Amino acid sequence: MKVMCMYLPQYHTFPENDRWWGKGYTEWVAVKGAVPLYRGHIQPRVPLGGDYYDLGADAAAVLSRQAKLAAEYGIYGFSIYQYYFKGKTLMEGPLKALLDNPRIDIRYNICWANETWTRTWYGHSDQVLIAQEYGDEEDWRRYFDYLLPFFKDERYIKIDNRPVWQIYKTFDIPCFPRMRRAFDTWARQEGFDGVYVISGKTAAGVEDRPGLADAYYYFEPGYSLKCDLGPAGTFFYDLSTAARSIRNRLVGKRLGYILERRIAAKRIMKAIVNRQYAGNEFPGIIPDWDNTPRRGYKGLVYTGTCPELFEKTLRSLKEKVEGHPVDFVYVNAWNEWGEGAYLEPDEYRSCAYLQAVKRVVYDQHHNDSI
Repeated sequence: MKVMCMYLPQYHTFPENDRWWGKGYTEWVAVKGAVPLYRGHIQPRVPLGGDYYDLGADAAAVLSRQAKLAAEYGIYGFSIYQYYFKGKTLMEGPLKALLDNPRIDIRYNICWANETWTRTWYGHSDQVLIAQEYGDEEDWRRYFDYLLPFFKDERYIKIDNRPVWQIYKTFDIPCFPRMRRAFDTWARQEGFDGVYVISGKTAAGVEDRPGLADAYYYFEPGYSLKCDLGPAGTFFYDLSTAARSIRNRLVGKRLGYILERRIAAKRIMKAIVNRQYAGNEFPGIIPDWDNTPRRGYKGLVYTGTCPELFEKTLRSLKEKVEGHPVDFVYVNAWNEWGEGAYLEPDEYRSCAYLQAVKRVVYDQHHNDSI
């Protein structure tokens, strides 16, 4: 099993964030500003040793340190989010630092987070910050040329001499059949055998057009929550969420707002484990989830998360992908601190999640865990 970690490059300032969210804004601002919303709610989360790292000026040093830590605990590689909008890039600094520093010992691929940016974090999804548009062949060529230096990097993950082009929502790209053919042609001209497209299976949808994706990764926990709870599970989750939302609207100002969405993590992990995965389907898993730093009482908390449950689930997934042509399992995420989804060590559990990964990858067992 090869454990791939989704990686968020948001931990540095850039002009658009300053303009949209306030000067000096990074993910750490939301993380530090989180507050507990119920008894036993662990917020704010604090990186181990208070390591609020900067992926701006210190990007190369931080990435090198993270790469060593990941390798120590059996992580195969990082899937790094890229934000590309028809020639416009955002928060590209960490990827550039990675390319400029070939001595950083890391396997990686790019995951195109091809969404329109809105103010969703603060409950205003109708307010567009920057729209995602796909353009024409000239635009696609410009994008391919931007990606090519990464594709040619020896550290970049390739499958059958095809650089991995991971895309969050291919189903959202109307022109993707033509775009995919163009990318394959250009990649062959550069000595590859085309591109290897990994498409996301998400809560919002799944690519169902034949022949456009070589493989699929499950973007958890959203996929299981939306698509795999079963009718009864979905009904009761929706009912409890609606009841809390109505309560907040009626008496929230007077009695205080309560967290509107929560669900037992065991239900999601059960759905993940019970699913059958084809040879070109890569399971997903979360260590934890709590996006209240971004969403406040409108957020979602998966209750009962712990390293033991994570390890047990990951061990089951290892058995499921054994013998597959590509045996990736995707962890969401290495460092999504604003969603509480991170493997990085913190003051609450230290390196417990990383230790769980290491035990599963290297077939070790922990007497206290399972």
